[in-house]
Amino acid sequence: MKNTTKTLSIIVIASALLLFTSCNPIENKTESGSMLTVENIQGTDISGKAASYLQSDVLKSDNTVTADTAAVTLSAATLDPDPLLGESQYNDVLVTRYMVSYSRTDGKNVPGVDVPYPFEGSLSVLVRSGSSATFSAVVVREVAKLEPPLLALAESRAEGVMQVTARIDFYGNDLASRAVTATGYLAIFFANYADTEAAPEVN
Repeated sequence: MKNTTKTLSIIVIASALLLFTSCNPIENKTESGSMLTVENIQGTDISGKAASYLQSDVLKSDNTVTADTAAVTLSAATLDPDPLLGESQYNDVLVTRYMVSYSRTDGKNVPGVDVPYPFEGSLSVLVRSGSSATFSAVVVREVAKLEPPLLALAESRAEGVMQVTARIDFYGNDLASRAVTATGYLAIFFANYADTEAAPEVN
């Protein structure tokens, strides 16, 4: 009887230890054994070349507005670099949505007044464990350029350049349906930039 009791106690303690060690504090206490990392978020300058920031034109020369996108690279890996049972397809991460919010260094951060409104977008990006995936995501919507505070820049009622930091939160789950998240940042410079015209051809 005593041996049986000791055996049961050991099983209970081992189960409790497994429960506690299975939590992933890096990923908001999820029980996933996978970790999602933002490797890079790349915007474009006003000429369209890739850059570590984004220059967003609030109004084109033909009086139209367009959304701005960024190239995002996410990677997935196991928290344990040498998992006891090895890696499997269940360690892959499916990213299903993202949230973009904006802030300014001067503390003026009221959405729709000082910065554009935050928004959520949908994704369907599979990031395999031990590798990375690159995709495009909208980081500034067209509607944001038709509302304050960007509308004032477009109508020349505000001068200069507005600098904000975009925080981009990515949400997904491993293939065992356990939540995984990651966060990245991108500097954005809003202005009514002068549109450049193509140089005429020389005959």
